[in-house]
Amino acid sequence: MTPTRYITIDDTTLRDGEQSAGVAFSVDEKMQIASQLDAIGVTELEIGIPAMGEEERDSIRAISAMGIDATLLAWSRMRADDLQHCRHLGIDLVDLSIPVSDQQISRKLGRDRNWVLDEIKRHVPAALDMSLEVCVGGEDASRADVDFLLRVLETAQQAGARRFRFADTVGVMEPFGIMNVMQQLRAHCDIEIEMHAHDDLGLATANTVAAVMGGATHVNTTVHGLGERAGNAPLEEVVMALRHLYQIETGVDLSGYGEVSSLVSDASGRPVAWHKSLVGHGAFTHEAGIHVDGLLKDPMNYQGVVDPLEMGRTHRMILGKHSGTHAVHRAYREIGLSLKHEQACAILGSIRRFVTTTKRSPTRGDLHRFYEQLPDVASPCCMAELSA
Repeated sequence: MTPTRYITIDDTTLRDGEQSAGVAFSVDEKMQIASQLDAIGVTELEIGIPAMGEEERDSIRAISAMGIDATLLAWSRMRADDLQHCRHLGIDLVDLSIPVSDQQISRKLGRDRNWVLDEIKRHVPAALDMSLEVCVGGEDASRADVDFLLRVLETAQQAGARRFRFADTVGVMEPFGIMNVMQQLRAHCDIEIEMHAHDDLGLATANTVAAVMGGATHVNTTVHGLGERAGNAPLEEVVMALRHLYQIETGVDLSGYGEVSSLVSDASGRPVAWHKSLVGHGAFTHEAGIHVDGLLKDPMNYQGVVDPLEMGRTHRMILGKHSGTHAVHRAYREIGLSLKHEQACAILGSIRRFVTTTKRSPTRGDLHRFYEQLPDVASPCCMAELSA
């Protein structure tokens, strides 16, 4: 039997997630989110940016004082003044971020490649002297020259860093490319490699999984994929994709994820989309007649690799335009009414007209009203039910 492989989730909801435009967590909200992420087994949490100010540093201290099991990280630019703000916060590791693409080295910083390498040599030992472990964050690594990235990793490892973060800062990578790059980085060094994906092209989860297959040891995620612009790789998607597609575990138990999801949604002011994978209301909801009929016979007929119980959820069947009479009979049995086939056909017509007008599924009260409005004479049977 192949031994289970484990990947470390470094969740950055409290750092990059909060960098979503317009999102701001209170200290209490940060503490609650950190506590709940720790409770479901997230191994590492990136919890803030010390250089932002004393209030931010107070929130980092408050989280570190909670005594949670997760390793705590802070994000810092690779600058002496930023690094000094990381002292005495109770964190375990600092991500020292520096641009590594020629675009940002030249056009953002006005520097060159040798300057970047010299900064790594200077600041990594300084952080180690503060009793902090170091991740060198390669900003815009996805647009960097690969040969230069190899020099960056070599320099970081020699300076004493334990990890390199490959940041797809502007979300330009695709899975085949990221797997190829990761394989090259993995073959060149012994330090941990972390993938930080952005979702500008809708590929953050795919790129994160591909990075793992290429040799990454750690991955950044956020709850719901919250983050700058189009967001980051969603925690829930990464955990389930690794588990069910590649039998790779993260130690995260999502059966209680509903509470985390609701908390982050409320605290961020960003509601979860109805159709959002795994956590949206529609994720395990079925309406189409052929699907409901198949589920009633055997859930595996229309259940993919994820059992909704893993997310603390169940399959939900609703009535709508594409429902069939099997679903109507079932719904009425649940409210204590038995229908003849002709009655179910007539009510199905009422349901289709109702949802087209109201844009919502009928409630129990609506179902009772449809029943009370049935004509004394049975209606003609409905047309053949729609398939998927």
